[in-house]
Amino acid sequence: MIFVGAGTFWMGSDDHYPEEKPAHRVNVDGFFIDETPVTNADFAEFVTATGYRTFAESVPDPRDYPGILQEMLYAGSLVFRKPAGQVDLSDWTQWWSFLKGANWRQPYGTHSSIEGLHDHPVVHISHHDAMAYARWKGKELPTEAEWEFAARGGLDQAEYAWGSELSPGGRYMANTWQGPFPAVNHKLDGYTRTSPVKAFPPNGYGLYDMVGNVWEWTSDWFAPKHEADATKACCIPKNPRGGLEVASYDPCLPKIKIPRKVLKGGSHLCAPNYCRRYRPAARHAEAIDTSTSHVGFRCVVRNGESNETAS
Repeated sequence: MIFVGAGTFWMGSDDHYPEEKPAHRVNVDGFFIDETPVTNADFAEFVTATGYRTFAESVPDPRDYPGILQEMLYAGSLVFRKPAGQVDLSDWTQWWSFLKGANWRQPYGTHSSIEGLHDHPVVHISHHDAMAYARWKGKELPTEAEWEFAARGGLDQAEYAWGSELSPGGRYMANTWQGPFPAVNHKLDGYTRTSPVKAFPPNGYGLYDMVGNVWEWTSDWFAPKHEADATKACCIPKNPRGGLEVASYDPCLPKIKIPRKVLKGGSHLCAPNYCRRYRPAARHAEAIDTSTSHVGFRCVVRNGESNETAS
């Protein structure tokens, strides 16, 4: 783990998506954070030690999903599948499929495996799964403020985790999508899906994959915008904890009351023409029961040193 010292920074952005507004100052205490996202090898160790079964490996309870079709009651997870041609970008079902048998061991369906992917971030992890792993390690999930502060690597208000340009000097600094999403990926960064967690340079704090590769869970309930900036330095919030659970429900699904947490960091599916969220300020709402082929996590330790602390 890497120690990130206490500090004040500008959280959010006024220049991109509405949910990132307004930019505002936040204080955070120091904390330790995992150098990389949790990998398949890390998660396999947890499962071997505990026998844990992820949400994606479990058949849904129909009582939790009013009106669900009987034929949808099977264990599985959402997997990105590239369409044959350009599609309506407002319809995510054109590139996401709920595949039977997809889970962290079989990230792209029943005929796939994590062989050769042990140093890639674990995916198909629900928020509950991430919390279970964190508890087993004696850690926690980061707050949104902690995550964003760490992602910035000391570059306050910079557009990206490494500075002001997406690809400085033509160098790709993170695993993202190059080309018109979702049909064409030119793979200029070398990857079409996930990449090894140290394939790209670390940020100023020595942290890898804080942008791109996979989205990462935080502990905060999602709110559609940030609180306004404090008018006085004395009133800058310290260690904020996000919105309220009851306010995090998806307004597009009024009959299904599943709360949502904040995801941070973007993923290998973020592209200039769609989801420009490969930035520290970017944020996204995700239902706590949802797992996908592009969401993972990392952990933090507060109030004292971890046994795994790196200098």
